[in-house]
Amino acid sequence: MIEIDPQYLAHRYMAQWTVADSVERRVAIEQLWSEDATHTLQSPAEIREIAAQLGFVNTTLEAQGYDAIETRVARSYERFVETGGLTFRARADAVRLHGVVKFGWETVSTETGDVVGGGMEILVLDDDGRIKADYMFPGA
Repeated sequence: MIEIDPQYLAHRYMAQWTVADSVERRVAIEQLWSEDATHTLQSPAEIREIAAQLGFVNTTLEAQGYDAIETRVARSYERFVETGGLTFRARADAVRLHGVVKFGWETVSTETGDVVGGGMEILVLDDDGRIKADYMFPGA
């Protein structure tokens, strides 16, 4: 496996979520992710609660491959950055253990600079140092 600075990777990963231009966003995704990568999101607590009331035990949300990941990143950008007045940044805590990178991230108000949320990310890398699996835990 190639050498990768985990903090630099965390920064690049978080930056893709704030790219306004769709062409630049796609380029960022193709540089960061392997072609068949999977982004797995722990659904928000309110979704898990509603699902449990309906008898669903699995509320994991997934996007696989460039197109699905691009759609996921674009919708997040539209909701949180473009119209929500928020941005995202990596915390300075990225660590790597073999092919796994773990780091925390923050959701920040662009108006006040206040941290209004965040979570934890676990990235599994392929031999080329690209993301093959991403596990996102909002609120962690």
